[in-house]
Amino acid sequence: MEKRIRVSTGSSWEPIVGYSRAIRIGNRVEVAGTTAIDGERVLGGDDPYQQTIHALSIIKTSLEKVGAQLSDVVRTRMFVTDISRWEEIGKAHGEFFKDIRPVATMVEVRALIDPRLIIEIEAEAIISE
Repeated sequence: MEKRIRVSTGSSWEPIVGYSRAIRIGNRVEVAGTTAIDGERVLGGDDPYQQTIHALSIIKTSLEKVGAQLSDVVRTRMFVTDISRWEEIGKAHGEFFKDIRPVATMVEVRALIDPRLIIEIEAEAIISE
């Protein structure tokens, strides 16, 4: 069985819910739904572009902690509370992934865990060996 490498970001929800920010097994990395929360603050306020930038920055750091990088990402899933703001979210996503171009999904959801949040992003990566 391959070794499981876990990453935590210190979120207060991680121990309560029982999850890791990212897990690497072999050359696969899964990153949990990630938002722009930092402690009690929502980074980027009510700006979907800024919230997306912050969430993707956390994902990037989490990938790096397990030996992966953004170029290894093959899929992202974006859960947004207001799909009419898709262009602002898409612009931020494009700034991180314009040359990588993973498969991506963006869907509107009724709510996220904190009503101040506009977007939550998951990522999957496969590290080339």
